[in-house]
This record gives sequence, C-alpha cells and structure tokens, in this order.
Amino acid sequence: MNCDLAQENIVLAVYGELPDDRAHQLEQHLAQCERCRQEMEAVAGLQKAMAVLPMIEPSPSLLARTRLRLDEALDALPHGGFFLRRLQSLRRGLGRLQSAPVMASALLLVGLGAGGWGGFRAGQRTASAHPAAPAQANFSAATDLANLDASQVAGVSSIDLEPNTENVEVRFSRLVPETAFGTLDDPQIRQLLLLAAHNQANPSVHDDSVDLLAQECRNGHECNGGPIRHALMVALRYDHNAEVRSKALTGLEPYIAVDTRVRDAVLEALLKDPDPGIRSQAIGLLAPVEADSSVRDVLQTVASQDDNPYIRNVSREYLERVSQIQ
Repeated sequence: MNCDLAQENIVLAVYGELPDDRAHQLEQHLAQCERCRQEMEAVAGLQKAMAVLPMIEPSPSLLARTRLRLDEALDALPHGGFFLRRLQSLRRGLGRLQSAPVMASALLLVGLGAGGWGGFRAGQRTASAHPAAPAQANFSAATDLANLDASQVAGVSSIDLEPNTENVEVRFSRLVPETAFGTLDDPQIRQLLLLAAHNQANPSVHDDSVDLLAQECRNGHECNGGPIRHALMVALRYDHNAEVRSKALTGLEPYIAVDTRVRDAVLEALLKDPDPGIRSQAIGLLAPVEADSSVRDVLQTVASQDDNPYIRNVSREYLERVSQIQ
C-alpha cells in the first residue's frame, strides 16, 4: 500500500469501516511510514474530540445489513462497467480529500447519520404498508423464505438446529419477531446467519451463527469464498470470545492451503491472539503449508519470542521437521 491509498483508508479505519484485509495492509504501511502515522493520529484525535458531542447511532443490525448488502453489490459489479466507473470516480473524489481529514470525517459522519435516519423512515413506511403477522413458534408456520425480503430484517434473535438433520430454525425480527425455516444450504437461511454473525448485540445468537457457518465450511458445503469465509476471518481476528475464535479457526482450516487471505489470518492469530490455546491450534493447522516461506518466518518468530514454552517448543519442532524434509 502506498501513501496515497493509505491516506484514503485512514478515515475509514478510524471509524471501523475498513475491511479487515485492507486494515491489515494499512497497519503494515503505518509501521513503516511516519507521515501516515501522524495523519492517522490526527484523524483519530479529531474522532475522539467529535465523539464527545451527542450523536444518534444507527442500530448494529442496520450497520451489519448495510455492510452485507454493499459487499454483495460490489461483488456483483461487472468489470469495466458503468457502476465500476462510478465507484472509481467516488474513490478519486475521496482521494482529493486526503489533505483535509476534517472534511472527510465530517462527510463520513453525515453519511452515517443520513443512512440511519433513512433506514428508520423506510421501516416506518414498511410497517404502515405491510402490517406484520403474529410471531409463530413452530416450524410448520414459519415464514415463507421465497417471500423473505432481507432488507426488512431488523435482527436475528435465536438459532436452533434440529437434531440429526441439517434443518435450522432462525428467529428474526422485522417489527415483531418472525421465524424462517430451511436447510443450512438455503441462501435465505445463510443470509440470516451472516446477519447474526456480524451483529454482536446478542452474544448467544452471534456465537451460534459463527458455529454453524464454521461447520458448513469445515464440511465443504459451498464455502469457496465470498461473505461466509470473510465473516469467519473477521470473527477470528476481532471476536472477544476465544471459543468463537476457535470455531472460526476450525471452519477456515480447509482453505489454509488454497487461500492466501485465510493463511494470513491464521498466521496473524498465531502471532497476536492473546489466548495460547488459539495460538497452539493455529500451529496445528499450518501443517499443509509449513514449508511456505512466510509460514517459516512466523514460526521462527514464535519459536524465539512467544511467552508460552509449549508453543515455542512446538514451533521449533515444526521448523526442524521442515529442515529435514528440505
């Protein structure tokens, strides 16, 4: 990442809106560039000063839903098409604001506020036009997934897996709680699970959703990229619950050898995760790529610097085995 691109990403990073892969690249750049570090500190200071003022925050479910729909829209853009040119034009416009972080931050805040208010008003109009039916408590009376509009989903309240099957019941809310029933490979069920994985307002539902998504990836059920794998990498890097990070790590295991982004996320967990159990688990998953130079570099760092003697010894054993193979 060069300085121009870093300056474009700094404001998004300060407000937590930068995707995790670009955030990782920005961290690497800031470690080497004093000018960009100063810019980051200035924008962060401005954000803290502005945070003192009262501000109505959009709900976590609205932010998660918006991020998910934006990711899907960007993935669907044709290469070289009209929308891609408009996106590039927008990025160039943001680049011209890099010398004015105050204006860029103000525009970002105005955009978030307008989006939250627009979502609230849209919910009111939807409520008046389509009165919600009473919540149902059984699978047979669940919401018809063919008529489910994800833009009207306010949040997921619970997830229940039917024993010995792949059927899952997801209770979610519009204006009143509703229920959707389908298999784990149903696109609508997966969309609800992704919403729950991005929303940490309900820890139990968040943990269950990450667990189910990790199981799907672990079993090789249509997890060859896209939002599910991205959600697991976000959980591995940023979730506060070590058990959830462990489940996410398990779900990512089949893709360590074929996806460099997954490999980087696992190496980052090995270096930075505060839980020694997660670091030990990460070492065990690196066997298919232990001869990779980046993996060897990280293992050498861990073997000499990790504060856990067991992890240091296991790292040394891996390095010795690779040396013997070579």
